[in-house]
Amino acid sequence: MNILSQYISYSIFIGVGATIFMDLYALFIKTAFKIPSLDYALVGRWIGHFKQGVFAHKNIEHAKKITGERALGWMAHYLIGISFALLLLLICGLDWLYQPTFIVCINVGVATTAAPWFMIQPAFGFGIAASKTPKPFTARLRSLQAHAIYGLDYI
Repeated sequence: MNILSQYISYSIFIGVGATIFMDLYALFIKTAFKIPSLDYALVGRWIGHFKQGVFAHKNIEHAKKITGERALGWMAHYLIGISFALLLLLICGLDWLYQPTFIVCINVGVATTAAPWFMIQPAFGFGIAASKTPKPFTARLRSLQAHAIYGLDYI
């Protein structure tokens, strides 16, 4: 197997696994504490509006629904997880797979929180790091927790 195939294969394996772990954590939090997680249909709706040249919304919840938005959002969620895993491997190299370290895992997980805080939440109309939501600190903490859990699965 050539080096590119190795990076892609390991990224898929690690990214899907870590994203499943993140989703299981979200399900646990929702079941045990009645705390909802992001509705990935909103991610699909956001992406679905790209073809009209709309990349940011006043409030994504009020934007026109897109056919298949939930499936599109879930696919994007897993592709993003795979992309983050690829980024980890590009930074650390394939040798890291043989001796993964906690500090790298948690740092990558926490660093991926930048995506929702500085890209997705503002594009949804929720402000930078959810600053326009009713409880910004809570939203930030939930994003941070979910992404830290994502990073922990790399070990």
